[in-house]
Amino acid sequence: MKKKEIRLVDIEPMDVLYQDARQIIETARSNAVRSVDFCRVQMYWNLGKRIFEEEQQGKERADSGTYLIKNLSKRLTPEYGSGFSVRQLEQGRQFYRTYPIANTVRSQLNWSQYRRLIQIEDPDKREYYELESVNNAWTARETERQINSMLYERLLLSNDKESVLAVARKQRIPENPTIGILLCTQKNDTLVRMTLPEDNKTILASEYKLYLPTTEQLIKEVDTVKKLAKGRKNNR
Repeated sequence: MKKKEIRLVDIEPMDVLYQDARQIIETARSNAVRSVDFCRVQMYWNLGKRIFEEEQQGKERADSGTYLIKNLSKRLTPEYGSGFSVRQLEQGRQFYRTYPIANTVRSQLNWSQYRRLIQIEDPDKREYYELESVNNAWTARETERQINSMLYERLLLSNDKESVLAVARKQRIPENPTIGILLCTQKNDTLVRMTLPEDNKTILASEYKLYLPTTEQLIKEVDTVKKLAKGRKNNR
């Protein structure tokens, strides 16, 4: 019994050491990946800056821009690979024009995320997804998914722009429960009950439509549901 107890005592510190060592290695690897990713972001920012300065010469003149980028890509690609295609260089230029101040570029985001963000023309909308990506440590795939799901637009149905951005900046906590829109191929109250919170008693499935409603229609429907919910609450 004593030998067995001594062996257990000897193993436990080794387990702790092993777990600590794993944590150190995983952290170092993660930091290395982030460092490489940010170096790539900085590279495209600097390329975009240099291209913009060369083609514009301080003016809004882009007549020679396409020619310049095509020729630059033609010379860089054989030496450095597909990462310097015409499309990538154009995105680098757009990246610089969208984020002209170097210290506003966030080290937590990678090039794939920035390539998606610069496609968003609305600066408030772009800032929202940028901040949400940083605050929630989203991957590039998650950032893409949230943008495609129109998270910003859905939140604007019940909040103004400043409130939504304040949530992203962690300046405030969302004060009401989310009202969701569930798209189904047929009326299915069971699916609605499974999807919405357990205490939902006011939202039921509606008929299937072959088209997506407009923003105005969505706002009108949401307001109607809110009034119904408030009325039922007051009558309890």
